[in-house]
Amino acid sequence: MGEENVLNVAGRYDQIRTIIKFVTAGGEAAGLDEKALFHLELCCDEASTNIIEHAYGAEDVGPIIVSFQAQNEAFVVTFLDHGRPFNPEDVAEPTYYDDLSDSNIGEFLDQMKVGGLGIHFMRRLMDEVHYNFDLKKGNELTLVKYIPERGV
Repeated sequence: MGEENVLNVAGRYDQIRTIIKFVTAGGEAAGLDEKALFHLELCCDEASTNIIEHAYGAEDVGPIIVSFQAQNEAFVVTFLDHGRPFNPEDVAEPTYYDDLSDSNIGEFLDQMKVGGLGIHFMRRLMDEVHYNFDLKKGNELTLVKYIPERGV
């Protein structure tokens, strides 16, 4: 098992780029390819934004603690915050339109809710997504990306 690397930043939008660079540098060193690194970028952006907007409700309310570790077969990223508890399992998958076209795009957009796609992206782009809430530890979101040459 690889060494755990930890970054503790203020829960602010201007820190999201720092989080992304930290995690993707670790993913690159662990052997993830460009596509997997891009998936990590998107998911780290979404996770950080969700913490600021939903867990804390605003910027500078609390920290975002991000860690990563390259394990035998996976690159594991964990986000910790001390905001409001939130379970991503409570968010339904978005409805898809197999027959989406120019004629019904307006109907589709009218039915789309603002937000909620970040969790969907995480579920689709990562190999595993886990959430846990603990009164002492806070919210813990774990994102797992399998390492191809070691992989599952």
